[in-house]
Amino acid sequence: MSKNNESKNLDEKLKHYRLSREEYERMTSLLGRAPQGVEWALFSALWSEHCSYKSSRVHLKNLFSQSPHVLVSFGENAGVFDLGQGERIAFKMESHNHPSFIEPYEGAATGVGGILRDIFAMGARPIALANYLAFGDVDANRMSTLIDGVVRGIGGYGNCVGVPTITGQTEFHRSYNKNILVNALALGLFREGEPVMSARANGVGNLIVYVGAKTGKDGVHGASMASESFDTGGESKKPTIQKGDPFYEKLLIEGCLEVMRAGIVEAVQDMGAAGLTSSSFEMAARGDVGFKLDLDKVPLRDSTMTPEEILLSESQERMLLIVRPENFEKLKAVFSRWNLDAEPIGAVTKGPHVELFWHGELMCRIDPKILTYQAPRHERPFDKWLPRHRVLNIQEPSFGPDRGDRFDQQTPNELLNILTSPLGSSRAWIYRQYDQRVGAKTIFDCDESVGVVRLPDSGRQLGLVLGGRPHVMRFDAYVGGMDSVAYPALELAAKGFRPLAVTDCLNFGNPENREIMTEFVASLDGMNELARASSTPIISGNVSFYNETMGENITSTVTTGLVGLGDPILDESSHLPPRSSFQSVRDELYIVESAQLIFTGLQGERRDHSPSGQGDLRAKEVAEFIQVVRHLSLSRAVRSTRVVGKFGLPYALARMCTAQLGARVQWQPPSKQNWFSETLYQVVFAVDSDRSFEWRELFNKLAANLNINIVRLGEVSDGSLAFEGENRWSVPTVKLRQAYETPWEFVP
Repeated sequence: MSKNNESKNLDEKLKHYRLSREEYERMTSLLGRAPQGVEWALFSALWSEHCSYKSSRVHLKNLFSQSPHVLVSFGENAGVFDLGQGERIAFKMESHNHPSFIEPYEGAATGVGGILRDIFAMGARPIALANYLAFGDVDANRMSTLIDGVVRGIGGYGNCVGVPTITGQTEFHRSYNKNILVNALALGLFREGEPVMSARANGVGNLIVYVGAKTGKDGVHGASMASESFDTGGESKKPTIQKGDPFYEKLLIEGCLEVMRAGIVEAVQDMGAAGLTSSSFEMAARGDVGFKLDLDKVPLRDSTMTPEEILLSESQERMLLIVRPENFEKLKAVFSRWNLDAEPIGAVTKGPHVELFWHGELMCRIDPKILTYQAPRHERPFDKWLPRHRVLNIQEPSFGPDRGDRFDQQTPNELLNILTSPLGSSRAWIYRQYDQRVGAKTIFDCDESVGVVRLPDSGRQLGLVLGGRPHVMRFDAYVGGMDSVAYPALELAAKGFRPLAVTDCLNFGNPENREIMTEFVASLDGMNELARASSTPIISGNVSFYNETMGENITSTVTTGLVGLGDPILDESSHLPPRSSFQSVRDELYIVESAQLIFTGLQGERRDHSPSGQGDLRAKEVAEFIQVVRHLSLSRAVRSTRVVGKFGLPYALARMCTAQLGARVQWQPPSKQNWFSETLYQVVFAVDSDRSFEWRELFNKLAANLNINIVRLGEVSDGSLAFEGENRWSVPTVKLRQAYETPWEFVP
């Protein structure tokens, strides 16, 4: 064969397996020869961005993850945090963006299934789900179908598997028109004495046991598909999307937890991205052992499958277990009772090689560390982050709309327009499709700003909230990264919870684009600085690159999940967290703020104004503010709280109104600002008027010598939200609720 033909054939092979010329050279160097047979598929999967984190690992290693309470962080299926009193939690967040754009129902459903397996693979029983969704313009091509399919997929899987969805977040922006985001979070609980499992294989001679559903052709090459940008050929990628069965997952949860707690399993790994390939090679590499795998022993639902398809299949509801030979019959009996396959497909060897056999013939013999620890590590070029849309001096804020007066007579109508729009309207039509209370431990569900469950043994409250605001990221990536930890931590603190730990999902465009990589590094620096200052370790996470279609990148979107711990609920007299809506007429309203940065916010975007702002976030002061807010919220004088976010204070107060209860407010925007500017950070408190003096005294004690202000806004009243002062205006509360609760309509 001529050199030209050889080069052409190589180019075609590299394209098929989504590998670069540089990666091919590295493969041949590590192997000492050209890759052969199924080795191509192995490198394609495990060297993909999705599995190897080759563009991000160099930066992720600097994340703050230290705490005496962190039992497990990066390197396992999920992070584990010790709550004390014998209770521990595992939690993690992952993306299913590409699959959900191609096939929204199955993509979203299997995203839920996959994150659940990460949790019970650690030995924890899943007790809560959450999801972060980002869609494009509601009238964009396919968007109504995508929204409908994703929401039904999340509900269709989570509702059936029996784990409540207790919180979430949904965003809309045109940058997601061709790449939506579907990020799933799961949280699990270890009760006293229950073991924390590892994915580190051990014990020469131990059996490698396949459990769960049979393997099919769905999801082949799914990991590498999720590691590239979209072009116009989305339909052709549908065969790479998995299909899930939540009822089978429920059986798998129960079977796996039973054998783990019986002590008859040595190590566990979910067959997630890249299926059997990633689970087997990563387990062997972590344990510094070898594997002998007989691929023809893998349970199949399609007898025509090739060894490569078996290795790369991402069929759902499957796990790989390491089991001592003497324990196999006990294990098989358990899974048989749950009507699940449990088949030995190999054994642990001294290593260091993984050997793959097909009907007795050796197909491949390779050191797993070549495919895992020696995967490429790209140090993509990036620039030092400089503020783009803000000046650092905040002595006299002087920005505002590019045109028009600071106040006009249309302000009340504008508030109603915001409340009716997809950006500001209720998400109830989404989350009411989810089962939020299965398991009977939910205290606060999606109707509140923080989801809360009751821990069964200690009775303590566990809070869960998502963070990450794309419009703050578009304003400033460093600030957006810091805000992705600060804002949800404040939401927890405003309900009396102590923020404990963070999981993240970093959704970005093409890392080969210098600007994207600059935003990635800047946002990571921001979130890391706030996590360190607030002693809130980042203990698990996921990176999703190549959220790009035809050169158009999404908004760089840092998504986070934070957990917090609250007081126990022991009887009916126990103190529940403050609500997010007004509770009683004549409650006094206060705003507590650490006004470090003020900007035009989401309303500026909505009006197509150039983003502008003043100030800078100082992590230490934000962390101090979070602590003050938490202690203030624990007072029994506090009836309701809300963190001021998008669209500023008028929108926050409108959200606190009920159909009957509103407020009289003596507040006007500061000089040269507009009504819907956003301040980082402010929290509204509604306080029992009979106890307001003691609460203000508590504030004075907590905030002494800190740069934190308190202002009395007014009081809760009947019937309307009224702003009194130089520019008076009011809106009936019935109108506010009708506007907020009337969802925009779409036809799927």
